[in-house]
Amino acid sequence: MKRGKRYQESAKLVDAKKLYSVKEAIDIIEKMPKPKFDQTVELHVKLGVDSKYADQQVRGTVVLPNGTGKTQRVLVFAKGPKAEEAKAAGADFVGAEELIPKIEKENWFEYDVVVATPDMMGVVGRLGKVLGPKGLMPNPKSGTVTMDVTKAISEIKSGKVEYRLDKNNIIHLGFGKVSFGSEKLIENYETIIAAIIKARPAAAKGQYIRSISIAPSMGPGLYIDQK
Repeated sequence: MKRGKRYQESAKLVDAKKLYSVKEAIDIIEKMPKPKFDQTVELHVKLGVDSKYADQQVRGTVVLPNGTGKTQRVLVFAKGPKAEEAKAAGADFVGAEELIPKIEKENWFEYDVVVATPDMMGVVGRLGKVLGPKGLMPNPKSGTVTMDVTKAISEIKSGKVEYRLDKNNIIHLGFGKVSFGSEKLIENYETIIAAIIKARPAAAKGQYIRSISIAPSMGPGLYIDQK
């Protein structure tokens, strides 16, 4: 795969055989040639678990102390007083059954997170085949199926992120923008890693964290020394 000139210039700054401290890695990312937008800094954590087994799943949420740098648009499925509460709490979109055809037939996905009150899950369940593949299905484990819609919206807007394994047992997520600087990015990084370590399943055997790398969204990755 042929890489662009900016990527190639960035790759010259990285020693693929070296393990970097988080600060060293972020300092190198800050020196890389920059595109015209503020890149997300991505985290990739390979775990020594097997996601095929229910007792080895790793999934949860954590609120980043410095946010993600991205404005999260929140859709809330709720009715009556809870719908009014969601609007007051700053939800971008609030609705019920009337949203189903809009999502199914009009391919409406102008939101980043979906929250639902428990009584609305029968309605939202009808959208499982559409929302599921996009990672938008509300889930009690991620705090997006709840009666406390005010708290859910507040946490999402202030930098709550969800982490979960993919089929290769790797967690991928963004933890800030290059413009944050090393201090804020390190704080976010340490918060996520602590949450992932705490979420270690009892069934996990041997080395839990196999590798950690971070990368700008348009650049090469750097492997992190776990010591």
